[in-house]
Amino acid sequence: MRALLIDDERLARAELRRMLAAHPEVEIVGEAVNAAEGIQQINALKPDLVFLDVQMPGGSGFDMLAALEEAPEVIFTTAFDQYALQAFEVNALDYLQKPIQAARMAAALQRCSLRHGRALAYAAAGVPAVAPTAAKKLFIKDGERCWFVGLQDVRLFESDGNYTRVYFDQHKPLMLRSLNQLEERLDPQRFFRASRRHIVNLDYVDQVTPNDAGGLDLLLRDDLEVEVSRRRAAQFKTLASL
Repeated sequence: MRALLIDDERLARAELRRMLAAHPEVEIVGEAVNAAEGIQQINALKPDLVFLDVQMPGGSGFDMLAALEEAPEVIFTTAFDQYALQAFEVNALDYLQKPIQAARMAAALQRCSLRHGRALAYAAAGVPAVAPTAAKKLFIKDGERCWFVGLQDVRLFESDGNYTRVYFDQHKPLMLRSLNQLEERLDPQRFFRASRRHIVNLDYVDQVTPNDAGGLDLLLRDDLEVEVSRRRAAQFKTLASL
């Protein structure tokens, strides 16, 4: 596994390097000292795993993740235990409180290895419908609440001014990203741009009905209704094999 260390304290990064030396399956590919540098390194190096300090100058670890186009696997590292609950709420791979214990580090890496191994197995077996989507996640920060969300779990993206509302499970937080920016990153075989306001996950469409405007009305699994414009209706029918 290729790992990136992000922490503003040099001694903390050195300690991580020392502890990870006992785990030859982990290759440290780089370091960053703040959120801005972390974003740059993640985009350039594409690590499998990030060890991320929560509190850093110029932006927290949560702020940094929210600015990424795609979220990597994350193990949070911090000296502040008040962040523990929030870290677990965001579905982080794990949370390690400083000073980090060797046994906790080993347990976190074992969980990461299992997830990483499953993703590689899917890819080797040639399961494109599962592996790439399962590996792609968004990190959403809305106020004090944070989530890691697998794209396969998002049923609807809805434009709301300069923000996009993301519907998954019972949640619908806002993220500071436009619908056009998101559309560029989504699989067009799974996500359909129904209108200027909506992108729909086709896996969640339960019912399709023609409407009086010449377009289509989509009923999603949770009774959400989305209108497909007349101009896009033919494209939807082709994509959905109707």
